Amino acid sequence: MRALGLAPLFSLGFRPFFLAGAGFAAIAVAVWGLWLYGRLPDAQPIGGMLAWHRHEMPFGFAAAIIGGFLLTAVPNWTGLPGLHGRSLMGLMLVWLLARLAWMMPLPAVLLIAAQLPFLPLLAWFIGRDLLKASKRDNYPVLLVIALLTGCQFMTLAGVATDDSDLQRRGALAALWLVGALMSVIGGRVIPFFIQRGLNRLPAPVTSPWATHTLLIGGLLAALSFATALNDVPSPWLSGLFLLMGSLHLLRLWRWYDRGIWGVPLLWSLYLAYAWLVVAALAMTLWHTGLISQQSLATHSLAVGGIGGLSLAMIARVSLGHTGRALTPSKTIVLGFILLMMAGVYRVLLVPFSASGLGLSALFWCAAFTLFLMNYTSILLRTRV
Repeated sequence: MRALGLAPLFSLGFRPFFLAGAGFAAIAVAVWGLWLYGRLPDAQPIGGMLAWHRHEMPFGFAAAIIGGFLLTAVPNWTGLPGLHGRSLMGLMLVWLLARLAWMMPLPAVLLIAAQLPFLPLLAWFIGRDLLKASKRDNYPVLLVIALLTGCQFMTLAGVATDDSDLQRRGALAALWLVGALMSVIGGRVIPFFIQRGLNRLPAPVTSPWATHTLLIGGLLAALSFATALNDVPSPWLSGLFLLMGSLHLLRLWRWYDRGIWGVPLLWSLYLAYAWLVVAALAMTLWHTGLISQQSLATHSLAVGGIGGLSLAMIARVSLGHTGRALTPSKTIVLGFILLMMAGVYRVLLVPFSASGLGLSALFWCAAFTLFLMNYTSILLRTRV
């Protein structure tokens, strides 16, 4: 155990959690797609496959990517050593046991008990360093993780009571909280990556008031889903989502540099962030009665936004933090393209063809499989 704790894999948080998150993304969506098309046995986890899918995408996949990023970024923000060795192994084991618990014949109370520890433990590990270094500007990250824990409890309560509406509201609120967190993190790192990647001075502008407004807007959006306000069209909610979409669009305009199109690690981030615009504006259109399926906005955020930003971010961070050149292989560039196509098919093709779901799932799984093929050896080896 001691030797494993000293292995490169457990030297910093991004290594195990990016590998686990990418692997789980490919497996979970493959299982979901096969079940949708009737290719799996009738046996289902507690609460059914829909409950499992609703829970595992935000609290399994997204939580792993968020955990890997924050456990790597917080040491940079604070100057303190990051979680590593046996402590990191323990946190990884907590995440893994939560995934496996769904496949076991457990009572609902034990299933819930297995799911809940990860996010509070993550908040504890990063929070103690942020507090020690007095990094107050990063405290909103802890707030979002705390609220995600509440959404997870809400979703699991719906599983335990067989309340599909409670499951749905908890999972949707969590998705918009993840979107809010990505708007905060994206607003910080995407301009920096553009500056470094294109050797531009000064860095593209990110307005503090826009960051604060988008964070508050994301929190309000999550609250509106948790309290069922988004179950019916509302003029004031259409205004909230219009404001959020406009601010995301303003950011993209301020960050734009035509040089990004020659750098895959930049255009992949830029286009993935653009899905946050699509999601917010699609919610505006739903609240004004111009589109009939709210799920199109949800999956714009989930597939294109969260999925796309996750893949682009883990590809960039993994190269940078292992000391390798920021030049991705052609296969991972193909992965970026496939994930963008997964978002397009899920949002634009599904309303017209049942094949849209299958193609979207196939491209999503292929994209994360390509990441694993290219990055597993990188993440298992020592820094160059």
